[in-house]
Amino acid sequence: MTRTAHWLIALAMVAVITAPSVAQTPGGGDAPYVQHENIVYHETDGIGLLMDAFVPKGDKNGLALVDVASGGWSSDRGKIEDHKRAQMFDQMCGRGYTVFAVRPGSSSKFSALEMLANLKQGIRWVKAHKDEYGIDADRLGLAGASAGGHLACLAAVTGDDGNPESKKTFEQQSTRVKAVVAFFPPTDFLDWGGIKMDLKKGGGPLAAVLGRVMFPGGIRDQTPEEIAEAATKISPARLVTSQAPPFLLIHGDADPLVPLQQSKRMLECLQTAGVPCELIVKKGGGHPWPTIHEEVKVAADWLDKQLAAAGN
Repeated sequence: MTRTAHWLIALAMVAVITAPSVAQTPGGGDAPYVQHENIVYHETDGIGLLMDAFVPKGDKNGLALVDVASGGWSSDRGKIEDHKRAQMFDQMCGRGYTVFAVRPGSSSKFSALEMLANLKQGIRWVKAHKDEYGIDADRLGLAGASAGGHLACLAAVTGDDGNPESKKTFEQQSTRVKAVVAFFPPTDFLDWGGIKMDLKKGGGPLAAVLGRVMFPGGIRDQTPEEIAEAATKISPARLVTSQAPPFLLIHGDADPLVPLQQSKRMLECLQTAGVPCELIVKKGGGHPWPTIHEEVKVAADWLDKQLAAAGN
């Protein structure tokens, strides 16, 4: 079986405000946050889109992070549990951040561009509720891993302004953020590890998965030009402009699913555009790795500096 086939199989397998839950750390102790589950941040075609809010128990620092809960372009609740095990919420809430784990939907219902639109609605919702949560909407961070990292990168490089003329507070908010952390993200679907992807009907398992992400109903009779255009629209490395916020990319050099080249490609495009960026390569790191909480702490330190600087 090819490496690409392994990647697709693995991705396929990762696939109302309620009372706050009793939160615990992975080690069983009390967590530094109160978790509010299943907040409906938007509705599309009759489907409610959900997020969880992780509110610090201690002093707040006025900063917030949108954490994209998606893996294999699936945003079931298990993705939030994965981020818990990585100590994302412990690290960030322990420093006073309020974290919003946004679930942008899954490829069984939404294309990548639709998931991007859903994520942007989540960002708007967070900004519109800044007073309720005591956060600075002008210093918002964005993070994600794997498919969540892809969507975070995509949202960051396509940030848009709100409509200041709208009478709805929600629609007045922009989707621009001040800093982005992406763990092992896919960034260029036209250049995968230096190999041009075979994105056509009958092109193999990779074409089937990306077909569902690119087109409702998958790849059928689209021309090669239409497929390339659709792939470009969801390849954040190809959409970078000088307006993108600072980036921190974290990737293992032994990743069997998303090659390190994807983060290197993103880094190169950001550097060319003059965007502040950094790539941390985890030696022996897979997708993910057992000690990823160490890199989560590094990411939290980096966000501290970026968002503090954004307030000056």
